[in-house]
Amino acid sequence: MALSIDIISDVVCPWCFIGKRRLEAALELYRQRLPEAPAPEIAYHPFELNPDIPRQGIPRADYIAKKFGARGYSAHDRLVQAGKPLGIAFAFDKIGRQPNTLGAHMLIERARSSGVQPAVKEALMKAFFVDGLDLADAETLVRIASEAGLDRKDAEAALADEALRHAVAGEEEKARAMGVSGVPFFIFNNRLSVEGAQPPEVLLEAMLEAEKESAAT
Repeated sequence: MALSIDIISDVVCPWCFIGKRRLEAALELYRQRLPEAPAPEIAYHPFELNPDIPRQGIPRADYIAKKFGARGYSAHDRLVQAGKPLGIAFAFDKIGRQPNTLGAHMLIERARSSGVQPAVKEALMKAFFVDGLDLADAETLVRIASEAGLDRKDAEAALADEALRHAVAGEEEKARAMGVSGVPFFIFNNRLSVEGAQPPEVLLEAMLEAEKESAAT
């Protein structure tokens, strides 16, 4: 039976982007350790770090000043250095607006049924952190998702789907009810959880431990 990995994260969380790449490295270690095992089943779940941001977004500078104060930009150098070995070329200077990410999460959720969820998730994160695109803009969201493999009409329909909007909100409420307050948050086989962008070796150990626990029951 394939290992299940559920990842709760936000597309504008830099550590979530780092965590995604570290998970990918852990999956390669997993394949090396267990070459005959089926590929793990991965699902991304929504979490808005800033759900109160208006749908049209706000200027990035205002967001940094309000949330982090004078120390806000000092963390960028650390993130740039953390991203380099993972192939993430963080370009924080390109980010002009801090978006509300509900629309992005709706597209990621819709992409799950089409089998392109990881690609859409990656594309949205890259668009924000590397290209500095405005994820509050509906047309930009649709273009990013369609270029990542989601049918354009499906993407347009997803952003207008109130039932999907409520479903995504429900997923977020479920995560918070579980006690999730920081992301990324990884859940392996619905048994073992790991919080934060941990090193690949830590994530691999969690995968193996979750499988061991599942086999024992």
